[in-house]
Amino acid sequence: MELGIGMFGDVAWDVKTGKYRDVGTKLNEILEQVKLMDQVGIDVFAMGEHHREDYAVSSPEILLAAAASVTKNIKLASGVTVLSSSEPVKVYEDFSMIDLISKGRAEIFVGRGSFIESFPLYGYDLSDYNQLFEEKLDLLLKINKEENLSWSGKLRAPMQNQTVYPRAYQNRPLPIWVAVGGTPESVLRAAKLGLPLILAIIGGMPRQFKTLIEFYKQEYMRAGHEKSKMQIATHSHTFVSDDPKVIDQYFYTYKSQMDRIGRSRGWAPYSKEQYEGGRSKDGALFMGSANEVADKISEMKELFGLTRFIGHMDVGDPAHDGMMKSIELFGEKVAPIVK
Repeated sequence: MELGIGMFGDVAWDVKTGKYRDVGTKLNEILEQVKLMDQVGIDVFAMGEHHREDYAVSSPEILLAAAASVTKNIKLASGVTVLSSSEPVKVYEDFSMIDLISKGRAEIFVGRGSFIESFPLYGYDLSDYNQLFEEKLDLLLKINKEENLSWSGKLRAPMQNQTVYPRAYQNRPLPIWVAVGGTPESVLRAAKLGLPLILAIIGGMPRQFKTLIEFYKQEYMRAGHEKSKMQIATHSHTFVSDDPKVIDQYFYTYKSQMDRIGRSRGWAPYSKEQYEGGRSKDGALFMGSANEVADKISEMKELFGLTRFIGHMDVGDPAHDGMMKSIELFGEKVAPIVK
């Protein structure tokens, strides 16, 4: 069982200045946090991609390359690469370089994107949302296997006897995970291709997703893939503190980001009742003491047969010292209990 930490690079709104806080400061804080993750034995760091004023990271590859130079053991993944609006050749080239710098620690989590700002920004038509992902995933997988390739699709120019360099560390295939938000079609695609699955569970009760994960397992085996190579992960909002007051106060940080996103999606204001419900034994928020978080992860592992759990730890942009303490507890107390 691997334990990881994911981030989106949230940038908090400063009510005193009437501006979002400095992005450069946030990026350097993230690098300090990743260094600590490596030191306390976290297995994976996953960095998300957004193209909004309230998120600091539009290019996970740049951040991960910087992290590769200051870490030794932790795996470095995108969380996620919005593949539908990305160029697969460039995605492979960027991650192969990260893999070479880190000596084999790069991974790619690919998704269709629950935030859609990148589509108009890069000139893509949202009506092609599904087909873009299917075609680009097909091309990325082919590049990952073949140094010299030919490929054709409907939404991108064909490739004829072309090569893609540099190749990943020791010419290995890069690990490519499919990240999904809960649609059966996405789960089925990952299963048929024999790709590792990472499922975002950020609301409701995790137990509700058991049927979906069992569907993945069933279709994975039906497609003829080796059971020993099956990998399943979940990704949930997480924050660790052994001080109940810190967890109670984190509600306001968490609410600020949930409400900011919710305003554009028609959600009702986030409530304390939702927060406490999510933190309960059956809820989807992994926020509490080290023992509480460890127990919930262990239950998820047993429920789903997980091989990896990613705790998304920077929702709302908690203070740097609070993040550092949460990471320390996750690595030094939560991980040993779970493992």
